Amino acid sequence: MPEGFVGQSLRRVEDARFLTGQGRYVADLAVPGALHLHVLRSPHAHARILGLEVAAARTMPGVRAVFTGADLAADGIGPLPCPAQVQTIGPLIIPERHALARDTVRHVGEPVACVVAESAAAARDAAEAIAVDYEALPAVVDSLAALAPGAAPIWPEAPGNLAFRFERGDRAAVEAAFARAAHVVALDLVNNRVHAAPIEPRAAIGRHDAATDSFDLLLTGQSVHNIRGQLASSVFRMPPERIRLSCPDVGGGFGLKNFLFPEYVLVLLAARRLGQPVRWVAEGSEEFQGAVHGRDMQGRARLALDAEGRFLALHAEMAADMGAYCSANGPACPTNSCSTAMGGVYAIPAILHEVRGAFTNTTPVDAYRGAGKPEANYMIERLVDAAARACGFDPAALRRRNLVTQFPYRSALGMLMDCGRFTANLDAAEALADRPGFAARRTASEARGRLRGLGLACFLETARGAPNEWAAVRFAEDGTVQLAIGTQSNGQGHETSFPQVAADRLGLPLECFRLVQADTAAVASGAGHGGARSMHLGGGALVQAIDAVLEKARRVAAHLLQAAPGKLEFAAGRFTMPGTGRGIELLAVAQAAQDAANLPEGLAPGLDAEAMNLSDLVTFPSGSHVAEVEVDPETGAVALLRYQAVDDFGRLINPLLTAGQVQGGLAQGIGQALLEQVAYDPESGQLLSASLMDYALPRAADLPMLEINFGEIPTASNALGVKGSGQAGCIAAPQTVVNALLDALAPLGVTGIDMPATPERVWRAIQAARAG
Repeated sequence: MPEGFVGQSLRRVEDARFLTGQGRYVADLAVPGALHLHVLRSPHAHARILGLEVAAARTMPGVRAVFTGADLAADGIGPLPCPAQVQTIGPLIIPERHALARDTVRHVGEPVACVVAESAAAARDAAEAIAVDYEALPAVVDSLAALAPGAAPIWPEAPGNLAFRFERGDRAAVEAAFARAAHVVALDLVNNRVHAAPIEPRAAIGRHDAATDSFDLLLTGQSVHNIRGQLASSVFRMPPERIRLSCPDVGGGFGLKNFLFPEYVLVLLAARRLGQPVRWVAEGSEEFQGAVHGRDMQGRARLALDAEGRFLALHAEMAADMGAYCSANGPACPTNSCSTAMGGVYAIPAILHEVRGAFTNTTPVDAYRGAGKPEANYMIERLVDAAARACGFDPAALRRRNLVTQFPYRSALGMLMDCGRFTANLDAAEALADRPGFAARRTASEARGRLRGLGLACFLETARGAPNEWAAVRFAEDGTVQLAIGTQSNGQGHETSFPQVAADRLGLPLECFRLVQADTAAVASGAGHGGARSMHLGGGALVQAIDAVLEKARRVAAHLLQAAPGKLEFAAGRFTMPGTGRGIELLAVAQAAQDAANLPEGLAPGLDAEAMNLSDLVTFPSGSHVAEVEVDPETGAVALLRYQAVDDFGRLINPLLTAGQVQGGLAQGIGQALLEQVAYDPESGQLLSASLMDYALPRAADLPMLEINFGEIPTASNALGVKGSGQAGCIAAPQTVVNALLDALAPLGVTGIDMPATPERVWRAIQAARAG
């Protein structure tokens, strides 16, 4: 048992609030006098707007206003920006994306007009009275089809629907390695389009103060400072200090809630025009049509090996779907982010990563849990299994032969890994898999008419997200201590984990601490949550702020005790003078420090301190996972029987919360592998999976017990020694499950299958193998 709070599996203190119905979510908040906004969306994937008649809607009962793209243009409202920084070959095309379409709609669900009324029902009814004259245009919903010659054009400034070309790596070295390779394995891979589906939909309440010409936006988001910056610089073109953003509790984000959406612009514009608060809560279909999707990258990946099975080179040629517009971080996910994890945990001397970004008539694509790292890991782990099968290697032995074992290690694309336990992870996972006993389990499945497979895969996360983070420690009059953090919880348990860190370092009970987050008026700066960055960067900033508090507190305590600061000892929340029995509690020092008369010369009143953790260092969580599946060859149904993980996240602040994070990510990764698919009709561009009736999320019955095991190798990249854990499960699960499925189908001659491996897709693969 750890001596302090850090390392203890404490239950989340915030859960008592959530489980007793005391959580505060945007949709639940009563705002006196608030009006309701409803968005009219395009039913077409691609069409010109020939006419827009709103007069009838404006006269309907309870309607206060109807806004169109022309109204936004008249108010000087700018487009939603795409601030992603990507080094491309040639230009990165970023077409203007307005909160309401102006002349053309380019995906089903694109906002065309909005109605503001005294009730949600009145706004919805009035939207149905708006008459839009559309001229339908040809649509394309697949990235490779969009990039093919003769595809329907989407943007005049993007010939061939090409958003960008990206290349990272040493082409000459890769080509030379493939030329001398004894074995080359190639796969056509699809990383399917998915939807984050947080349990809480997007929502926002906008206010405007005419006296100060300032905005207040309450929203369900992950990154209030970044969203505020985009609203200020691009959309409303005003100083950011005149826009306040804040979030109450947030019911899941998974990347989706990091971004500025058209509806946030609309509630602020409407509040300014009408002089009243305006609220909007997304309906289920609006989340599928109008938020962002994730993944959607396809293409060919190749692996070169020598005769002994050592990896020589990796080459990926991918097409990444941007959707109809470049969302805020959309271009960076398949390029910058994906490149950091290319090659995974293996020592591969030469790597070349090529990506073409494609515009399609679909909802924009942006970061979803892992954001590029799942795609990179899926590539290499599928290739390793294919190489083992094609060349006669044992899949675990082939991995072990090529693992990075010496640290620090710089990858072929420049990532410097400071530490890792890649071999230990693999050894432990292989032991858990009980491979010697698998033959008997497979035979037992065959006796029941089932096919059984065992899958093994590794993963490497490159965790950081945006660099740098801010934190502050503030002593309140009631004896509590506020921990203000620029990162943000949307379900991770920060109200528990950050106080665990502070309690150990300040020697105070957990009950003393209050987390302050997600409010630009209370938090000076911050990059929010994303990229598994919160404890690495936010925790590092908190440690720096605590150190500043203790440095000042030591001087104040020494002054009060009439002792030299260097002579004092600090432990259990108390400064003491050794050998004298004299001492003073930290909270008493904080109270005394409020009075300048109690301070040594040169110190300002109070112990409050803040810190900016200036760090661009990346942490490298890693692991090895194993899965067993059983397949009914008559129906194609896949049952996931076992799933075990061995992961290294550095020093664990709270193992219970870490395991929960991994299990949640695993559920999403398993869902992508077997169930989830955002589907569009290739002819009309209609979204076919616009509700949970058609989009299959994993249920409890679809998942076995998810066994999580940890091995800790602390990193030196931050003061806590932690590595990000929030995205790991989502990164590791897809290839683990698909490798198990292909192992089950291998006796039938099935060598490949795309995600999601639905029963129909599995059945068709079996039939094709039997026929061929």
